Amino acid sequence: MHIVICYVIYLAISLAATIWVAQTLRRNGRAFLIDAFHGNGELADSVNHLLVVGFYLINVGYVALALRTAAQVADARAAIELVSEKLGLVLIVLGAMHFMNLYVFSRLRRRGQAELRPPIPPDGRLSFPSES
Repeated sequence: MHIVICYVIYLAISLAATIWVAQTLRRNGRAFLIDAFHGNGELADSVNHLLVVGFYLINVGYVALALRTAAQVADARAAIELVSEKLGLVLIVLGAMHFMNLYVFSRLRRRGQAELRPPIPPDGRLSFPSES
């Protein structure tokens, strides 16, 4: 019976954390994407949605795969240790995915800003023929 309780607690906390992080990324990533796509809100929202869907698929898939255990859960201490170990791994994966999404957002933003830069570097000098 302890193992079933562990599974329920693990799934509840893991899925709640996944949803929270995904919604935070969706809400706050939108501004980066709008900037990257030069104010095109529709495109930014579309890309943002696709990134969030991918985030959910990877993280929920990991949560499901990590559910399985061979550990024997005989008492409350073993149950707490099992749940905390599994949640720790899920949180590390969520953190890694969060930073990966931030990397993607920054690359998209940097690429979008590069398209707006002048053809010469800002500190570059133009040489003009001397007037005689």
